[in-house]
Amino acid sequence: MLIMNKKSFSLGGIMLLGFSVVFIAMFTPNFGDGNNAFHAADKLFNSISKGSTYYIPAIREAAKGGDKQVTLKLHMSSEAEAAKVATIFGSVADAAVSGVDVNVAGNLATILNRAIDDSDAMFANNEQPLQSAYNLGGKEGMYMWWKGLKAAERNLKKQELFKEAALVNNIINRGVEVGYNYFGVQPESASSRTGILAFSLIFYVIYTLWFGYSIFYLFEGFGLAMKGGKKKEV
Repeated sequence: MLIMNKKSFSLGGIMLLGFSVVFIAMFTPNFGDGNNAFHAADKLFNSISKGSTYYIPAIREAAKGGDKQVTLKLHMSSEAEAAKVATIFGSVADAAVSGVDVNVAGNLATILNRAIDDSDAMFANNEQPLQSAYNLGGKEGMYMWWKGLKAAERNLKKQELFKEAALVNNIINRGVEVGYNYFGVQPESASSRTGILAFSLIFYVIYTLWFGYSIFYLFEGFGLAMKGGKKKEV
């Protein structure tokens, strides 16, 4: 190994070693409740973002636009999945299983409002309504809503009911997915976690620069460096 600049190489090596030690330490379960640094940071930012993702009042209002009778054919991946989706949709509409398909007839707004109710309960970390109504765990129940409504969206497009399909998509994105993703997350305000937020952001910047400069000094030690080219007059 040819080292052109031992001082730069040594500095880069020490910096990279320090970076590696901290990086490995971040994978240890020493950051609260047995979490590593990455899981702890993920929980922190999820808890802060939860307070700004409550769209239930808005989508309840939007669901009024679906006040019409619809007939849907929901194609599922398996008969077991079709049976679960039929149980969920059957709580507010007529739903019959035919192989891997679920034939649904009912008021679209009523169906969507039931999905919104379940999404609201899950967002509040309460899966009991879903367990009682469908005999399913909260997250599984929401996943079945997601599968069923996705199939409903496709079927509505096939029927050229594009406005209704867009409404279903809105309920999925801002209700069902939000309720599923934030279940179990305790909401916190950014103002209550100012210190840890500031530390996380500053640490991220410093740690990124730390790695970048360690590589820079190592390459400089090998005699590799970037130099500006001379401008040639034409």
